[in-house]
Amino acid sequence: MRSKIISRVKAFRWQQWLVLAVFLLTAGFTAYKAVHMARDVIYWRAHRDEPIRGWMNVGYIAHSYRVPPHVLYLALGLPHKPPDKRPLREIAEVQHRSMDEIRAILQNTIIHARPPYPPPPPPSDQSPAQGASP
Repeated sequence: MRSKIISRVKAFRWQQWLVLAVFLLTAGFTAYKAVHMARDVIYWRAHRDEPIRGWMNVGYIAHSYRVPPHVLYLALGLPHKPPDKRPLREIAEVQHRSMDEIRAILQNTIIHARPPYPPPPPPSDQSPAQGASP
């Protein structure tokens, strides 16, 4: 049985080798992405409601606390587009605030963005001059 399989594989033409190579590449890529996704799922399940630290950015905090990022940007007085990737420590320095003050603002905002409080709607991308209704 084994020698039969080996003899068939040895008789492959170049088109069959190409199909086999594409299949193996696709299977390898799929396995890589599946492992990467599983690692992300495990990471975020373990990192829910992380204490706010200076190295974190607003997007990380929004993901950890499951609140819309635009709510946190609004609380800090930052534009929500494009997303600000700076760490909180740097945002605090630019705004001349302490890290404790930034942390308190974010924690208060998170409390009021979760049920039973509804979060505010995301800001409109259009200004009234562009035809958005007030």
